[in-house]
Amino acid sequence: MEKQPKLQIIGVLHGDISNREDAPKNYSESERVGSLEIYPEYEEALDGIVSGQTIVVLFWLHQAARDILKVHPRGDMSKELRGVFATRSPARPNPIAISELRVLAIQGNHLEVLGLDILDGTPIVDIKKKIG
Repeated sequence: MEKQPKLQIIGVLHGDISNREDAPKNYSESERVGSLEIYPEYEEALDGIVSGQTIVVLFWLHQAARDILKVHPRGDMSKELRGVFATRSPARPNPIAISELRVLAIQGNHLEVLGLDILDGTPIVDIKKKIG
């Protein structure tokens, strides 16, 4: 039997959002600032990221429910239930979130970013260059 690859957590988010109620509904609605701490063994992969650019960050929503398949979009009970794959709900079988964050500053393996909508302490799965 072939061994399955494991997901590598590359860092952790530091910010001031401690519960879902305080989190903006989406990064595009957020003016919150925080820090992406990239673990030292992945610091070299930050080469080429510069202040002022927007990056796409994938997070593992480690506190999200994984057994909910239908939600009211944006938590609005007046809206009809929809499947989680048709929403941006954090509740999903594989709770991966995506945020577009503006890089404000880089200090070693820490990126100061603008646009947080994710809880403090959330693991970082990947960072990608924004296209366009």
